[in-house]
Amino acid sequence: MPKSEHQIGVFAAIFAYLIWGILPLYWKLLEPVSAGEVLAHRIVWSLVFMILILAFKKQLRSSWKEFIYIFTHIRSAVAIILASCFITLNWFVFIWAVNSDRVVEASLGYYINPLINVLLAMVFLKERFTRWQGISIGLAFIGVAVMTIFYGVIPWAALILAVSFGLYGLIKKMVKTGAMIGLTIETLLMAPFALLFLTWFYKQPENSSSFGSVHAETTWLLMGAGAVTAIPLLLFAIGAKRISFSLIGFLQYMAPTIMLLIGVFLYNEPFSRIQLTAFIFIWVGLFIFSTSKTTVFKKLTSKIFKSNSKQEPKAS
Repeated sequence: MPKSEHQIGVFAAIFAYLIWGILPLYWKLLEPVSAGEVLAHRIVWSLVFMILILAFKKQLRSSWKEFIYIFTHIRSAVAIILASCFITLNWFVFIWAVNSDRVVEASLGYYINPLINVLLAMVFLKERFTRWQGISIGLAFIGVAVMTIFYGVIPWAALILAVSFGLYGLIKKMVKTGAMIGLTIETLLMAPFALLFLTWFYKQPENSSSFGSVHAETTWLLMGAGAVTAIPLLLFAIGAKRISFSLIGFLQYMAPTIMLLIGVFLYNEPFSRIQLTAFIFIWVGLFIFSTSKTTVFKKLTSKIFKSNSKQEPKAS
């Protein structure tokens, strides 16, 4: 691959993770709006944005053909419906977490996600994980257990974010669709429910519409939810095609790290020693997970094990 193509891939992936990392800032602007209302608008305007993109790229006809193909095959139809449900759940919990002052917990979810992916691959794809991957998962489990034991509450928002995004990724791996067409179909499936919800929501006497000329700023923010959803996904698709999977694996930790910093330093969310201890277990686990397949890590661990075996006393 030409060097320029690789550079394009790196910059595209970095910008994708930067946008995902600072998304809490965007959803925080919509804090007065309920999470359900924001989610419904996000689905509708994501669909509108994707249709405009596909029309601009003259891919509407091919997208329609792919839609027909998917829904004439039961396995792929069920899979894409499940994928749309899981990503919708993920979006809702993330928006709710941000606007409930749980940005730190949201970041925890996306730190755990790569390790959840390993477990899902083991269960559903029958992949075997290595000893070091097992240690990584164990350290993450200890981190979550530390928070649960000391606070008496399971960080369920983080776990739902990690598991829902993991299941979404697993399904997307099993059903091959393009990033743009996949997001279009997923939002298309959920759009009728989103529109029905908004119609019902705005008819309730206790709910005033956040959308319209009276709330111009909020209206533009709700409409912009489509762009902030689709743009990082498209950038990620550009990056994933041009750079190695291992580099993508390292870059993916940018987003939760930015979220964590935003939660602690910008929104002054509590970050106690207990939370720091839990995060350290998870960070160490992620470091081992991310480096365990590299040549340097393998050489280092082999030297350590060899030196330990030499120091063991011989049986008399």
